[in-house]
Amino acid sequence: MLLSRASLAFLLSALVVAVPAFATTTHKKSSTTHARSAHHALRSTSASSKSRHKKLHGQQGIAPERATAIQQALIREHYLSGEPTGQWDSSTVAAMQKFQADQGWQTKLMPDSRALKKLGLGPDYSNAINANGSSFADPKAASEIPAAQASGFASASGVNR
Repeated sequence: MLLSRASLAFLLSALVVAVPAFATTTHKKSSTTHARSAHHALRSTSASSKSRHKKLHGQQGIAPERATAIQQALIREHYLSGEPTGQWDSSTVAAMQKFQADQGWQTKLMPDSRALKKLGLGPDYSNAINANGSSFADPKAASEIPAAQASGFASASGVNR
């Protein structure tokens, strides 16, 4: 009798452990076809909704103040003639493309950052936190540098006085 109770307990515990392993999970397929087709039909009926959702990337235009500064620089470099108008017109585009092509750079409708820097219109770091005493600040006059430091510079550079 003890043997049959032990075997029955073993059988029940094995059954408790084995049943979840053999159980299959059924997944209910969601019916999103209707929702998708309804959404697609709604989107295709409104032409303006497509343009409303389109995200624009990159620079979309040039502000009149910036266009004036670029035109002044192009006039100074003899790529544009006349007076700056502040309008990013076809003559300004052609002058910028010619300037960039002469530098061996890719010509684009929007000015290249290298071209703007070459025209002297790059970023202004004069008000940056670390601008004082940096490479952007004017160097100290030779009379302001201590003699020991000046001789150290001279010996490090290999220049004899």
